[in-house]
Amino acid sequence: MSPGTRAAVLGGRMLPELVRVADVDPDLLLTGFGPDEPEVPELGRRLAQAEVLFTGWGCPPLDAEALDRMPRLRAVVHAAGSVKHHVTEACWERGLLVSSAAAANAVPVAEYTLAAILFANKRVLESAHAYRAARAPIDLLRRYPAVGNYHRTVGIVGASLVGRRVLELLRPFDLRVLVHDPYADPGELAALGAEACALDELLRRSDVVSLHAPALPGTRHLLDAARLALMPDGATLVNTARGSLVDTVALTEELVAGRLHAVLDHTEPEVLPAGSPLYVLPNVLLTPHVAGSLGGELDRLAATAVEELERYALGLGFRHAVDRGRLSYSA
Repeated sequence: MSPGTRAAVLGGRMLPELVRVADVDPDLLLTGFGPDEPEVPELGRRLAQAEVLFTGWGCPPLDAEALDRMPRLRAVVHAAGSVKHHVTEACWERGLLVSSAAAANAVPVAEYTLAAILFANKRVLESAHAYRAARAPIDLLRRYPAVGNYHRTVGIVGASLVGRRVLELLRPFDLRVLVHDPYADPGELAALGAEACALDELLRRSDVVSLHAPALPGTRHLLDAARLALMPDGATLVNTARGSLVDTVALTEELVAGRLHAVLDHTEPEVLPAGSPLYVLPNVLLTPHVAGSLGGELDRLAATAVEELERYALGLGFRHAVDRGRLSYSA
């Protein structure tokens, strides 16, 4: 992992927990596996002895050449979300066990999403801007006659780890919930309190649409101009997934026109140009990728990964094993 990741994820009490469950040198940090990497004392010997890699953001690809240097390697425990950046086909071909803390990272993203949905239906952002501009009493019943969360319809695009967590968090509220996911079982979605729905129908019916699909070639600009046009006037788009899921130009046009609202934690590009109107529009909440784990939430990632390592040490299966077969359609 990168030095910054180590400091953030394994700082404080979590590094001693790692030392408790594994034979690990707490001072050793690898940012690469090749012989041309910055000098690490006896790097070749250390790699040859490694049975498990404890990885995080910034881990380089575990290609065949890297794996050749680690003949005893049996498992990769990732203290973060997606493993696509470093777990290669060579890892699966060699039968490595892989675990990810994606479920732990889903928790704060789902919490952010829940807050965004409830605030969107309550028109919190819009009313706050109006109050700031007026600095006087506002006739809320006249200005916002249809606000509130009672019996509003929420559309979830993607029954991913985050999407399913959002469904769980939405259950206590008096909301209608629709889900579009071509790989999800409708009966399972019904058990989670949601109705399986085609994407276009979901867009037409939803007051808030929240994106939780992976960034894949087939999901690029999943919401293009035509699909954004299906959303009802005044509807809100929440994106905590990936910016590539939405046609930014088309969304910007809708937002500038004031027809839609948006809560965007991801955009394409990831940092919008300084002149983008999305920074200043009163119907847009733009945040700098804060939905995922930050600060103390990173302890949850480390704790999940350490628990997985402890399960491995006890001869138990991973609780959060990565399914190779699902990687083609998941994050």
